[in-house]
Amino acid sequence: MIGIEHYLVVSSILFVMGMLGIFLNRKNIIIILMAIELILLAVNLNFVAFSAFIGDMTGQVFAMFILTVAAGEAAIGLAILVIYFRQRGTIAVDDVNRMKG
Repeated sequence: MIGIEHYLVVSSILFVMGMLGIFLNRKNIIIILMAIELILLAVNLNFVAFSAFIGDMTGQVFAMFILTVAAGEAAIGLAILVIYFRQRGTIAVDDVNRMKG
């Protein structure tokens, strides 16, 4: 039988993978955006697991809101990335500080 502990372990693994993706790879903005998505998926898994464990639908509603915010974040982030690539010719994170002003 799969219990809540199993879901929490999988969620913890996803969260750690997302944090490692952010901290270990600071050069590629696409991988950073994917790591943020992994972190949001880990939070969603926690919400849904606790919602099912308690028997309340509130966690699942919050997970749906987080999914919509994540979809918007991905769309806007990729649009900004495409515009940045067209202007600079690279997507290196080190060059982002030139966007000031």
